[in-house]
Amino acid sequence: MEKRSDLTRRDAAKLAGAAGFLAAVPGVVKAASDQVRYGLIGTGSRGDYLLSHLRKTDLGRCTALCDIVQEHLDRSAQTIGSNPAKLRDYRELLSRNDVDAVFITTPLFMHFPVMKDALLAGKHVFCEKSLVFKPEEITELRALSAQRPKQVIQVGLQRRYSEFYQAVKSMVDKGVLGNVTHMFAQWNRNPGWKMKPMANPADQMMANWRLYRQYSGGLAAELASHQVDIAEWMFDSPPESVVGVGGHDYMFDGRDILDNMQVVYKYPKKQKLIAMYVCTSTHIPMFGASRSEFGEIIMGTEGSVEITVGDDTHPVLATWYREPAPPPVVSKAADKDGKKAYTAGATMVSASGQTGVPILLDRDKVAANSGFVDKEMKYARQWLYSKGVMMPEEAKNPVDTELQSFLSDCRTGGRPRANLEVGLTDSATVMLTNLALDEDRKALYSEIGVLAGKKG
Repeated sequence: MEKRSDLTRRDAAKLAGAAGFLAAVPGVVKAASDQVRYGLIGTGSRGDYLLSHLRKTDLGRCTALCDIVQEHLDRSAQTIGSNPAKLRDYRELLSRNDVDAVFITTPLFMHFPVMKDALLAGKHVFCEKSLVFKPEEITELRALSAQRPKQVIQVGLQRRYSEFYQAVKSMVDKGVLGNVTHMFAQWNRNPGWKMKPMANPADQMMANWRLYRQYSGGLAAELASHQVDIAEWMFDSPPESVVGVGGHDYMFDGRDILDNMQVVYKYPKKQKLIAMYVCTSTHIPMFGASRSEFGEIIMGTEGSVEITVGDDTHPVLATWYREPAPPPVVSKAADKDGKKAYTAGATMVSASGQTGVPILLDRDKVAANSGFVDKEMKYARQWLYSKGVMMPEEAKNPVDTELQSFLSDCRTGGRPRANLEVGLTDSATVMLTNLALDEDRKALYSEIGVLAGKKG
C-alpha cells in the first residue's frame, strides 16, 4: 500500500470534497446543571491520557482527582484544566457530593476495592480493563451491581466503540465472511515495558507495578485482554478452554511476569483464536507492513478482515479480503489397466491471490437517494481508497467515543457497549490465560467458577 503524504491528502480532500469529510461539527455547550460531575482516581500515564480526551467534551466536568503521587496530581490538574480538588485518599473523593461518577485508572490490583467503594457510595463507574483481578471478585462485583441497577458500570475496552469494529461485527453476523472459524491476534513489542529505576527501593515495585504478579495480570491483562474481548464479541461466546506456552526468557530486570506468550483459545462452536505476544520484534504480518505491533485477523470461509484500532496519530486500518474461488478438484489419472496411478510427493494446486478492499462506513456508501454532488464525492473517495492514497477514517478516536458514551449513559441510564458482563467475561479469560501458562496445561473456563469460591 502506498504511503500517504501531506500532498496526496490535500489532493484527496480536493477530489473528495472537503465538505462532509474533513469539516468538524461544533459541539453544543451544555449547561453546568446538565454536565456529569466526575472524579478520576489514579492519575498515572493512563489516567492523564483519559483526561486529555475528557477535556474535549462538554458532557462532564472534572471536580476532583486522586493519586498517591503529588507530581501526578499536579500534572493531571493542568491537563484537565477545570481546577479540580487534588486528593491523596480515594475515599475522600468518593465522599464528595460534587462527584456523580468516577473513572478508575489505578493499577489492576486496586480495581475491585475502589469499584466496590464507589458503587457503595452511589457513583457511576468507568474502570479500565481488566475489570477485576481475582476470580472471587467476579462474583462479588456481579452481586454488588445487581443491588444497584441504576448505577452505570463500563469497562475501558475501546474497540467496542470503534465504527470499524462494529462494521466488522455486522459483517460476521450477516454472513458476509461466511462461516467464521478462526481469528489471529498479536501485540508484539521490542522490548516492551522497561523497568524504571527508583531512588527509593521501597518505591520500585509500585512504580513498575505491571511487571509484578502481586499487582498485575501481565501480558494477558494489559495487552491480550483487548483482543480476547474482540474474539468473544465476534464469536458470541467466551472460550471453553485455553492452552499455550510462554516464558520469562528475554528480560531479566527483576520482573516476575512472563515476557512472551503464545496462546490458543477454543470456543464452543469449534472456533479458535490464535494469539501471540513477544518482546523481541514489532513486525506484524498484516496491512502490507504499514503498521507494527498489534492487530487482528477475523477469518471466514468466504472472506477475512485485517483490522487494527486507531489512536491519536494513526487511523484505524480495516481491509476486507474476499476468499478466492475454491481451487478445482484434481483427480489423478487412471493407468491403462484401470488402476489408480500414484505419484510420489504432494499434489499442489495454486489458488489466485487476494486483493484487499477498504471497509466502508455508512457515510462513504452511495445510497439510492443521494444527491449528485454527494454521490460524486463518495465515488471519488472510494476511488482514492482503492488506490491507497487515503483510507476511510472514523469521525473520532474510539477513546473519545467510549468516554462520551459513558457520560451520556450516566445521564440517561443507557447500557454501555462495554458493560459489566463484557468486562467480567474478559477478566475471566485473562485469569484463565495465566492459569494455563502458569500450570502448563489446558485450562477450562468452567474452572473460574470453582476458583471464585476459593478466597485467599
